[in-house]
Amino acid sequence: MKKLLIVAAFLCLLHVPKLSAQDPLDGLWQGYDGEWRHVSNQLIALAEATPADKFAWRPAPGVRSTSEVYMHIVLANFWLLSATGPKMPPDLKQESEKTVTSKPEVIAWLKRSLEAVKQAHLAADPKDMPRKVKVEGRDATVDGMYLRIIVHANEHMGQLVAYSRMNGIAPPWSK
Repeated sequence: MKKLLIVAAFLCLLHVPKLSAQDPLDGLWQGYDGEWRHVSNQLIALAEATPADKFAWRPAPGVRSTSEVYMHIVLANFWLLSATGPKMPPDLKQESEKTVTSKPEVIAWLKRSLEAVKQAHLAADPKDMPRKVKVEGRDATVDGMYLRIIVHANEHMGQLVAYSRMNGIAPPWSK
């Protein structure tokens, strides 16, 4: 009987669906790299679900438009990452937040920045994480910079979800 239960349990495990990029829980509770994959997938899915004409939408005058929020994330990803060592892309300018506005361009930059953070973190030596860095005259660590990157991305994810809902767009993972 015991062997039968073990075999049955094993067979059940074979039928458990694997998490995929489409799974809304993909990456959750899987450490930094899993959480980064989760927020990256959500940011890309939301950007792709947003109609091109809504990239210029802003909730009020003087508030970032949809494209400006995405490009703000891009700039922050690269700038915060640069504090850990990798250089800023030479083709990314501070004014890109205002000048890169088309959906395809914004999504291309977003994917590029998310991948840059992913690859840098995957390549990082765990022994390097406590290394001290200076950011705007303050002491930080490499680990702290990665934490700031993921917190910042999630902060603006919330903002973009609000923007989407105000425009009648349901985030793809909530359907």
